[in-house]
Amino acid sequence: MPENHRLEYKQQLNESLEKEVIAFLNYLGGGIIFIGLDNNGQVIGIENSDRIQLQIKDRIKNNIAPSCLGLFDVIEETVEGKSVIKIIIASGQERPYYLKKYGMSEKGAFIRKGSAAEPMTSKMIEELFAKRIRNSIGKIKSPRQDLKFEQLRIYYDSVSKTLNSQFQKTLELINDDGKLNYVAYLLADNNNTSVKVARYSGEDRVDLIQTEEYGFCSLIKATKQVLDKIEVENKTFTKITSKERIEKKQWNTVALREAVINAMVHNDYTYELAPKFEFFSDRFEVTSYGGLPQGLSKEEFFHGISIPRSKELMRVFRDMELVEQLGSGIPRILISYGKECFHFSENYIRMSFPISLEEKSTVGETVGETVGETARRIIDRIKENPFVTREELSKQLNVTVRGVEYNLSKLKKMGILVREGSTKSGKWNVITKK
Repeated sequence: MPENHRLEYKQQLNESLEKEVIAFLNYLGGGIIFIGLDNNGQVIGIENSDRIQLQIKDRIKNNIAPSCLGLFDVIEETVEGKSVIKIIIASGQERPYYLKKYGMSEKGAFIRKGSAAEPMTSKMIEELFAKRIRNSIGKIKSPRQDLKFEQLRIYYDSVSKTLNSQFQKTLELINDDGKLNYVAYLLADNNNTSVKVARYSGEDRVDLIQTEEYGFCSLIKATKQVLDKIEVENKTFTKITSKERIEKKQWNTVALREAVINAMVHNDYTYELAPKFEFFSDRFEVTSYGGLPQGLSKEEFFHGISIPRSKELMRVFRDMELVEQLGSGIPRILISYGKECFHFSENYIRMSFPISLEEKSTVGETVGETVGETARRIIDRIKENPFVTREELSKQLNVTVRGVEYNLSKLKKMGILVREGSTKSGKWNVITKK
């Protein structure tokens, strides 16, 4: 492809790097810079890729203001057998960005126009500065200043990264007046952020049969707990035909993972609400608060144009290797699910992933259908005590009585449970199929 408003080619690293990066930071939706390609897109390649990547990261970190850590990725790719460097740049929320040595001036601030980085006029700089979003969670003071970060330290250790004594400053968990900010609050060991995973018996929110609450801990820990819970709920259906045994999940695992992480990272926490995750009889829904960033169209959203709501959270999630690269989440979801699965409003974005008709039709007809976690726990309790009541199961499993009844009914229909005797004095029998 030729160079355009979102694509820049460079044969080698030169003195104009910061200028090009700033132009994309100030351009709504950002862009990509390739190093190792000529102006026509022909592959030249580079040597000493590791050294050059370190130089790029160091120059962007130290020469551009405000801080844009979390708004760029630097990766190596092989094209036509040669190494090239790809710099992915997201549009920032704190525009205008500028060269530190020249300040917020026509000499220091640039914006992408066509295939070139052009100096911004004084009027453009003033207008962007006036629109700068200051009510971001990186600017908001944490409601508590006695925060601990042992969970975050453990997670960094798990990916072979170390948090030193200056990590609060390095990860930008401190605002301009030296106080811990709301990002720090979300990542701390203890907070009031609650993430709920709910299950309903039907296609609406009338009959809630189970709710699990995660949170009050580091957002990284809560995210991993939600991912584990959803993996359990994503049942595998097995169908045996005359030729083969076919196993298929209710939902695409990659798409669900990306949806969860996307919701956690891009949620607008200034609403003081966390994303919510809901299972229905026909679909799985993910709701994150805050609509599309100002100026970003739906089509740009679907093309993976990224405007992180919090560059600080984005950076930590990338450090944890939960985010592969900027702008990759939505395109990964669209591989398995269409645009019609997304619903946009002024205050939230909702993703709705249906169970395919094929999978619906196999329920009750398949061999080796996997029951849900709650149903398995009910079976275990009944094996221990066949006379256990619905109310006792509800208390033991921390599930509503309605949820217990729903699962008991499902297990009876599947032929796994049989009731012997009356409701009050009878017992349950677990049927083992041969």
